[in-house]
Amino acid sequence: MLAYRLVRLIEARSHTLADSLLDRVTQSDLLRDYQKVPASELQERVFEIYRHLGDWLLGASDFDIRERYVEIGARRAQQGVPLSQLIWTIIQTKENLWDFLKREAALDRPAEIFGELEFLQLLEQFFERAMYYAAIGYEQEANRNIHQENARNVLGN
Repeated sequence: MLAYRLVRLIEARSHTLADSLLDRVTQSDLLRDYQKVPASELQERVFEIYRHLGDWLLGASDFDIRERYVEIGARRAQQGVPLSQLIWTIIQTKENLWDFLKREAALDRPAEIFGELEFLQLLEQFFERAMYYAAIGYEQEANRNIHQENARNVLGN
């Protein structure tokens, strides 16, 4: 099965993928506020996605994805990373993976193409949910900060 082979290829090369994404983020003018995120933290989060991709795509429930990405969204809000940059980084994580697959995965037969389409659909669903739940975590943290600031203003007056 091609999907299984692609997942194993990605997992086996997860360090390389994480390194190339870190390069993309640090070199992008669109992601300047990611300088506030320790490189080791970003690299570890991305490595975790790539290293356990099979689990995320086939074993993780919507709840699992929600828990992980709400946490990531909240963390980026605490670090002062704009939501647009958080979303762009998730998109870059996916594009980094596409670029890798285009270079590394050669397809020979039509049956493999069908398997690849199924795999790509699973990838799309995962990254779409990741963006959505990261945005929720970000918004929750931003709202918590607003409420704390309002409470300080009320108590201070």
